[in-house]
Amino acid sequence: MRILVTGGRGTLGQGIVQEFRNRGHDVFSVDIAHGSDEVGFSLRTDETKPYYARCDVGEYRQLERVFESFGPVDYVYHTAAEFGRWNGEDFYEQLWKTNVVGTKNIIRLQERLRFRLVHFSSSEVYGDWPDLMVETVMDEHEIKQMNDYAMTKWVNEMQVRNSAVQHGTETVVVRIFNTYGPGEHYSPYRSVNCRFMYCALKGIPWVVFRGYGRTSTYLADSVRTLANIADSFKPGETYNIGGDEYHSIESLSDLTLKVTGADARLVEYRDSEILTTRDKRVDVSKAVRDLGHRTTVSLEEGMRRTVAWMREFYRL
Repeated sequence: MRILVTGGRGTLGQGIVQEFRNRGHDVFSVDIAHGSDEVGFSLRTDETKPYYARCDVGEYRQLERVFESFGPVDYVYHTAAEFGRWNGEDFYEQLWKTNVVGTKNIIRLQERLRFRLVHFSSSEVYGDWPDLMVETVMDEHEIKQMNDYAMTKWVNEMQVRNSAVQHGTETVVVRIFNTYGPGEHYSPYRSVNCRFMYCALKGIPWVVFRGYGRTSTYLADSVRTLANIADSFKPGETYNIGGDEYHSIESLSDLTLKVTGADARLVEYRDSEILTTRDKRVDVSKAVRDLGHRTTVSLEEGMRRTVAWMREFYRL
């Protein structure tokens, strides 16, 4: 298969690229930064066979040029996005351009070139839903998205559905739940797991909001399941991709202290965080049934592996 991965330098994107290469597929990726294995569009490309191109998905011309250069593809894994609730508040211009305009650009090319699309949504679309998060909730209930990031991801799902109705495009939507692991580079906007571990290793205080619950998904487990979609593609399906170990944020912080050996006095506790979903209990039974999704790495073991990677990567 020939596969294009947008956001190929991101946490999930780079894992998916490597997974498909390990499976023997022809994979090309794009992201917004320059890279050593990059295509030179207007000058000689130094690499014999480049597998990467700089591209802003919010710019149609740049995307179109990538497809013209790489040629026909069977699948596009659209992971490129501005990620996270607070990132979406602080950089809302990039959020709406990349997530909404960028996805529309991908869909317009899909309508023309007829590739199959795997679109990456987010658990954030479940908003204020208080019960088990099953894929059908969004069709059966009116959900209040709680931040701009969530809104853009729900808009994306509507864009995908409308294109399927109007143009017969074939897309699978995946809703990602709190994925972490080696390769997730720290920033203040990354996953709560990443932030806790990085702060603990650096001796930086962190805040824990009481009364919130999540599942955590080890990166390699998510990547394996996501790659399986190309072998079990069901147009129009939506899948939750999440872990099977529900935990409180307090217990995640306690586990961080355990696996890093950090001082417990670094932790500050607060009672609530504004406009944030309190509980994310996920049903992944459909992904288990159709995609062979499974948890192979426990939360504690995954945290230990990630801490070991961080120590080496950041030379801590």
